Amino acid sequence: VQLQASGGGLVQAGGSLRLACSASGGTFSGYTMGWFRQASGKEREFVAAISWSGGARYYAGAVKGRFTISRDNSKNTLYLQMNSLKPEDTAVYYCASDPQVRTFSSNYSSSARAYDVWGQGTQVTVSS
Repeated sequence: VQLQASGGGLVQAGGSLRLACSASGGTFSGYTMGWFRQASGKEREFVAAISWSGGARYYAGAVKGRFTISRDNSKNTLYLQMNSLKPEDTAVYYCASDPQVRTFSSNYSSSARAYDVWGQGTQVTVSS
């Protein structure tokens, strides 16, 4: 499967953006999906993850209550709705897919090691 992230851009603090991640060339449903981000000069960090059905979701503390992860398996698309954006949310955002069917685990899904297929990233810049 290949992943293509889109929807990034420049937004003022307090604004909103919706990222999308389209999957092609393979099976999308059945696998945990995640969003990660990497700010300039920093390590990649977990943002959010969602189980194959969408019934379980897990968020990093920094985004909980502001971001919402969702998926539409009929469209092979993963989403990240980002509200109340802050300058510290500025980063390249990546979507990723777990390569194995497994029971959703918040601990496991928050680790980059759980994923082996990554999108190319989309830049989100939040101005103050």
